[in-house]
Amino acid sequence: MLVRLLYVSRAVGPQTTAVTDSILSVARGTNRQRGITGALCQGQGLYMQVLEGERSVINRLYNRISQDRRHQDVELLVLEEITQRRYADWAMAHVMLSEDDPMVQLGHPEFDPYSAPGQTMMKLVHELFSTGNRIRSTSATR
Repeated sequence: MLVRLLYVSRAVGPQTTAVTDSILSVARGTNRQRGITGALCQGQGLYMQVLEGERSVINRLYNRISQDRRHQDVELLVLEEITQRRYADWAMAHVMLSEDDPMVQLGHPEFDPYSAPGQTMMKLVHELFSTGNRIRSTSATR
């Protein structure tokens, strides 16, 4: 059974390029092996990540992420069964969250994925992903 999971967390320490590149490098390699696809959105001290794959595989990965010392305040926003992957070509896409982006602001002066409805945040991730200029990644097939 395929599932899609969305979580949010706060970064422990600064979100440097070195930290992000390390996370993405490991994720892309292991995700390909495990049949996981998804997108990592980062910025403003936050991570929002969508993961797709077999339920048991995604559950194990989420449990590891929630124990990862680079994250704090890990919170599950959405877990849904799916019949089709949205990020099928991406072992892990990378999307930057810009403070000035109206989608990030959600029409509010402050952006807080912890208080927004999960499906609203899922929609935001999908919209950010679909605007290719925000993606700093290569396709999983490359």
